[in-house]
Amino acid sequence: MQAARLKIDKVAQSGVPILIQGDSGTGKGLMACFIHNISPDPHAAFVKVNCAAIPGELLESELFGYEKGSFTGAHAAKPGRVEMADGGTLFLDGIDEIDMSLQAKLLQLLQDGQFSRIGGQEDRRVQVRLICATNRQLELQIANGRFRQDLFYRINVVSLQLPALRARSEDIPDLVAYFLQNHKARHNMLARPLSATTFNLLVRHPWPGNIRELENLMERYVILGSEDAISSELLNWEKTHALPEIHVDGQIHLKKVTRQAVHDLERKIILSVLEANRWNRKKTASALKISYRALLYKIRRAGLPPKRGMVHPDIGSVHPSGAVD
Repeated sequence: MQAARLKIDKVAQSGVPILIQGDSGTGKGLMACFIHNISPDPHAAFVKVNCAAIPGELLESELFGYEKGSFTGAHAAKPGRVEMADGGTLFLDGIDEIDMSLQAKLLQLLQDGQFSRIGGQEDRRVQVRLICATNRQLELQIANGRFRQDLFYRINVVSLQLPALRARSEDIPDLVAYFLQNHKARHNMLARPLSATTFNLLVRHPWPGNIRELENLMERYVILGSEDAISSELLNWEKTHALPEIHVDGQIHLKKVTRQAVHDLERKIILSVLEANRWNRKKTASALKISYRALLYKIRRAGLPPKRGMVHPDIGSVHPSGAVD
């Protein structure tokens, strides 16, 4: 992170395209905002586009806008996100989700600063700083024919690789303090400092959800006001993801371990679908595409309560709302 910060301090003033890479939840969006905020004009527009959240056929009009009458329903001209970001920063989160035809139009924008609205007859000129983010290896996307190599070189003038939280556990105390302060103010609630025992659990947790997972956990602590609410979750994760015990001679029963892993996964899926259907077992069986009788058998085998509102030592009390303590 120190290396990334040094690089940012050098390039934030230049306006060159920046590619931020890292696992989901590592703070790529926060990093893009930070770069914009220390740019020469932090008060200029900062426009974010979540490329994965917009269907491919709509993304072009969302980015570049359209003219009146260019397609059915285009009753008036509409500027796109690119025009909205003129003079500021355009942040494309999930750049790998853009289809090949739209990548060509984006390449033109980067090459000469020009683009045209859908249905437009004239080119428009803008000046934007482009920041892109992805949690995939774009080199592999290029090799698979899903991403243009020339566009990759255009957006990859400066590359930032954000490490996973598990690789920077020394930052956890500062991040915890930051998130606690934010959420106490946001929810207007008090929260006691975490104990050393809980901190040890946080530090040794592998954080598959990275910083986003940590923030959600701290918000839950502030709202519920109990360390047990988060420590039990961390301990349960360790229990369910613990490696199987290997005998002294190095032998391991692969079939047995695999069977247990499948059993644990099936249990989680069934519980999730039960909660989604408010513990209506007939709807759950239909959603899982199994018979009602088969579902009852699997619920018993998984050790799940047969009805909501009952208590089970492994999953806590199940409320009528479907929430689990």
